This record gives sequence, structure tokens and C-alpha cells, in this order.
Amino acid sequence: MAHVLLFILLFSSILSTNHACNQSQSSSLLSFALSVSSPSLNWTSIDCCHWEGITCDHDGWVTHLDLPSRSGLNLKGGVFPSIENLTHLTYLNLSHNSLYGSLESGFFLSLNRLEILDLSSNFFFGELPSFIPSNTRMVDLSNNHFHGAIPSSFFRRARNLTSFSVRNNTFSGSIPSSICLHSSPLIRLLDFSFNEFSSNIPAGLGKCAKLQVFRAGYNSLSGSLPEDIYNATTLEEITLPSNAIRGDIKEEIVNLTNLTILDLYLNEFSGMLPMNIGKLSKLKFMLLHSNNLKGSLPPSLVNCTNLEQLNLGSNNLEGNLSMLDFSTLSRLSKLDVVSNHFTGVFPTSLYSCKSLKALRLSLNDLDGRIEPEILSLKSLSFLSLSGSRLSNITGAMNILMRCKSLKVLILSNNFVGEEMPNGDGMVDVDGFQNLGILSFRGCELTGSLPVWLSKLKKLEVLDMSFNRITGSVPSWLGTSPSLFHINLGNNRISGELPKQFCELPMLVSEQTAAQVEHTYLELPFFVKPASDAYILQYSSLSFFPPAIYLYNNSINGSIPTEISQLILLRTLDLSHNNVGGNIPDEISSLKMLETLDLSMNHLSGEIPASLTSLNFLSTLNVSYNDLEGPIPKGTQLQGFDVSAFEGNPKLCGAPLWNDCPLINGNSQDVETEHQIPWFRISVVLGFIVGFGGFCGPLMLKKTWRDAYFQFLNNVQVGSMR
Repeated sequence: MAHVLLFILLFSSILSTNHACNQSQSSSLLSFALSVSSPSLNWTSIDCCHWEGITCDHDGWVTHLDLPSRSGLNLKGGVFPSIENLTHLTYLNLSHNSLYGSLESGFFLSLNRLEILDLSSNFFFGELPSFIPSNTRMVDLSNNHFHGAIPSSFFRRARNLTSFSVRNNTFSGSIPSSICLHSSPLIRLLDFSFNEFSSNIPAGLGKCAKLQVFRAGYNSLSGSLPEDIYNATTLEEITLPSNAIRGDIKEEIVNLTNLTILDLYLNEFSGMLPMNIGKLSKLKFMLLHSNNLKGSLPPSLVNCTNLEQLNLGSNNLEGNLSMLDFSTLSRLSKLDVVSNHFTGVFPTSLYSCKSLKALRLSLNDLDGRIEPEILSLKSLSFLSLSGSRLSNITGAMNILMRCKSLKVLILSNNFVGEEMPNGDGMVDVDGFQNLGILSFRGCELTGSLPVWLSKLKKLEVLDMSFNRITGSVPSWLGTSPSLFHINLGNNRISGELPKQFCELPMLVSEQTAAQVEHTYLELPFFVKPASDAYILQYSSLSFFPPAIYLYNNSINGSIPTEISQLILLRTLDLSHNNVGGNIPDEISSLKMLETLDLSMNHLSGEIPASLTSLNFLSTLNVSYNDLEGPIPKGTQLQGFDVSAFEGNPKLCGAPLWNDCPLINGNSQDVETEHQIPWFRISVVLGFIVGFGGFCGPLMLKKTWRDAYFQFLNNVQVGSMR
């Protein structure tokens, strides 16, 4: 038994010796540790093969350096050339740190055994070397600062490469051609997205016999899809959004029967959808919005029974939408066909899509009513039916209030001329408890703002603009706990602004605003704050600016000084009203303010000098009021266009052309002002002449100089007595 125990100990000692860290490897790792700063990197034991993130082979050579960022570990600093001495490395993962440096040509020369290279999410820079080693299987350089063109020879030796990603860098030039023609026959993933690549997508992808994922979105690619891409039958994902790719989507795309993601949005594709698109039965995501597609939807589309997201918005598609039987798309969770030319009634077959979370049929030529069957869509969170000629707003609200999951409801440009329901005849005024966005923009609704809005505790964005709403701004609006974006512009609202309106919890307290969990948007939301404003797109309510739009109403009285409480406000638009009095100095408390429009009112007095302290103010308009006095001088106000101040005859100073008159000034003062410089000049000239006339002879005549200094000596002796 003792001999067996001795043998085990001896064998363990031999194994330990075989795995002991090579001295040169230990030195290189210590050099690496010195070049990065991370107090959590605990490399203190004698054997480096037992250090965190280190794996060695039987001879003590380091083969794995695996130090991705984790909790408490964030490496910072430059890592080259210390790593280049680890010549047996096969696995290098330094992802999600704060490391920097460039991949010099010698990097892959010394690390020619490297199989896995993951430097993603760091600050590495520079151009790529001319090649990668033949053993390399995966390269991930995404989310860095690499630039320049990818050398045409880069893939030449990469016979084993299966995955290559340079996503989110600043690479330029063309995407390398012939990746699969003469090299990298095993490639499965190519990701060139979020760079500055230009020119056409090169031919050759059809030769990638194992290619599954091809991504090159958010570049400047042009031309049409290469013909041979339809031969890459193993493709599961084509993601090319936000480029300038044009041409048709060819019928041959149905050869790609393994395709699950087809993402071509925001390009210049034209023509019709392939008639046999239904052969792509594995397709889950079809994102073709923001192109120039035309024609009707092919009937075979309903055979794509695995579809989860179908986005065809912002094209020129047409036809009767209700003719398509959506009931076969049982997995459909998002349908967006906004801004096309579809006709017909609301497709009732959509009520069979029980997984539907987001539905946008806006800006088409649809008719119909909101039926109670919509309540079967238990997961419906986003509903936009703008411009669908809906009627009976009270009936519609009675139904929709019972959609318990509804977070976004856009019914703009409907119910034209009807009266806003105020609670009478409504079945469940306590509904909409999860509603975060409500828009009735452009419906020409009459009546006043209904009190039931005050019960929507999660309402964050309210758009009632371009209606015929009357009455005053209700004081209870200021008690809405989550509301931070209000648009009541272009209505017939009158009366004074109530002080309570300046108590909106989401705009007065950073602590309160931080505690609110913003509504997640299943589809991006489009906003046009004013008729002359750009259309804005928001993917989350956290991106919405805290804003109050009350333009083009009949609001009177003065701006309440309590407005100083809205410290988180970024936009305040009171233009085209009857507001009078002074611009309150308290507006300067709104330090986050970016846009202030008080034009077309009856404001008087001077512009408060404190407005110069609004450092984020990028848009100001106080034109066409009764303001007077000098425009305060500051870093911001003089930079605005003249149009921001015009229509105030008594205003003066830059950027206006009319100078401000001098205080207590008259023509005598002006004359005196012009005489003062001549007086000073004559004094200076007199001094120069007198000084020169006195000192000149002293410099020229030695006898005069001796006599003068003798005189000074006598004076000094006399004064000391």
C-alpha cells in the first residue's frame, strides 16, 4: 500500500512538473500584466499556468489567454508587444475591456498557431495586417476603431476560418472579393456592418458552400445584389439595412430555403415581391420597409407560416389588404405596413394571430371599424391605425380600454369632427392602465380635455394637437405621475396657464424621473412636433424629449413664475397665443432647456439677462411681441438669427442691425466722445516732443551732460542734510 501511495505521489509530481509554467511565458505574462491596469487581476502564485484566464500545454507553454471583461475586471492599457511572445497561443480572448494598440504585421507572424481571436469591444485601432494564420477559425474585431481597407490578401491563408466580424469600426473601401473562391471555404459568418464600406457587394458569395450569415448593414454599399448570392443555399440570414442597394429582389431568392432572416430595409430596392416568396417557409423576419417596392402582396406570403415579424412599411405597395388570409401566420408578433397604398377594410383575419404584439396599418386607404374581436389579441401592446377613416370614437374607446396589454395607441387622423368622449357613455373609464402613449393628432375633435385622462397613471406621452379642443388647460394635468411629453398645439384652448400645470412630477424631480420605467416600444414611433418640423423617430420612450407644446391656441394671461419648477424640461413652445406680461426671469432655472419659442404673443418688457445662462439653448424665438431694450449679451443669444428677434421694434443690439441708444446721451456727449481721443493723442505727442527736446542735447553734448549730472548731485547732497 505504501508503494502504491509513493507511486501516486511521484506520478502527480511528474504531471505537475510537466504543466509548470515556462519561464519565458511567465515573464511575458508579467509584462502583459504591467502594461494593463486592473487591481482584480490576481496573478501572484508561482506557477503561471494556474493564473486566472491562463491555460498551458504539457510543456508549460501558454495556449489560452482568456480575460474577457467580467464583474470587477476591466483591463486598461496597451497589450502589444508583450502578447506576441506567447508564441504557442491558440486562444486569445480580451473582449469587452478598455485595451488599445494596433495589429502590426508581426502580430500574426509570431502567433501563427492562433485559432480563436476575440478583441471585440475595446479601443484597438490601425489597419489590419496583410493576412491571418492558416489555423485561425474565428476572428472578432467588432466594436473597435480599426480603419482603412481590408487587404485583398487578408483571407488568402485562412483555410480554416469559419467566423469573421469587423462590425462597428470605420473600415472603408470595398468588401473583400473572392473570400470563398480561393480561400476560407468553411466560412459560416461574415459581418461587415456599421462601417464605411462602399461600392458593390462583390460576387463570390455563391461559392461560400457553408455560409449561413451575411451582414453588411449600415454602410454605403450600392449596386444590386450579386446574382450568385442566390446560389448560397446554406444562407440563413441576409442583413443589409441602411445602404443604397437597388434593383429587384429576384425570384431566385426562393432557392434560399434555409433563410430565416431577410433584412433589407432602408435601401432602394424596387419592383415587386417574388410571387413564390411563400417557398421560404423557414422565414421568421422579413424586414423590407423604406424601399421602393410596388405591386400587391403575393398570395403565397401566407405560406411563410413561421413569420414572426413582417415589416413592409414606407413602400409603394397596393392592393386589397383584407384579401390576404393572415390566419395562417399564427406566430406573427409584429406587422407593419405603414405608408403604402393598401385598400379595403380592416383585415379581420388578423384577429386569429394570437401572438400579435404590434400592429401598424397607418397611412393607407383602409376603412372599417374597431371590432370587439380585437380583444382576443391578449398580447397586443402597440396599435397604430392613423388615417384609417375610423368613426364612432366612443365605441372604439369602449373596446380598446379593455385591451389590458396596450401601451401605445395611435389613432391620429380618424373620427374627424367627432366629440372627444368625456366619460359619459364609456363602459370602463378605469381602463388603459398600461397605456404609455396616446395620440389623437389631427382628428379635429371637439369638446374639452376629458377628466379620464387623469386616471392614466402610466401615460408618458400625450398628443392632442391639431384638433378643435376648447376650454382651458386643466389643473389636474399637472398631477399626472408619468407624463413628460405633452402636445396640445393647434387647438382652441383659452384661459390662463394654471400654476398646478407647472408641477408635473416627471419634470420637477430627477429622482422621480429616474424611478419611472419607460414604456418599451415594439415598433419605432414617429413624431412631428409641429407642421414645419422634421419627423423624428423614437425606438424607446426614454429617448423622447421632455416637452410642452401649446402653440397656436388662445392662451392668455402671463407665464407663471412657477414654471421654474420644470427643471427637466427641454422644449417649451407657447408661440401663437395671447400671452402677455414679462418673460419671467425664472425661466433661467430651466437649465436643460434646448428650445424656447415665445413668438407671436403680447410679451413686453426686456429679455431677462439671465437667459444667457441657458447653456443648452439651441433654438430661441421671441419674434413679434412687444419686447424692448437691449438683447442681453452672452455666448448664446448673439448667435441666433435675426428672425428670432424681429417684430419687436423697441428691441436693439446684436444680432439686430439697430444699435441701442446711449443712456442719458445727447449730441454734445457724442461730440465729446469723439474729442477725447484727440486730446489724449496731443498729450502724448507733447510729451514726446518735450522729452526729445530736453534729452536730445544731453545725448549729443558731453559738456551739457556733465553739467546736468553735477547739478543733480548737488541737489541730492543738499536734500540729505
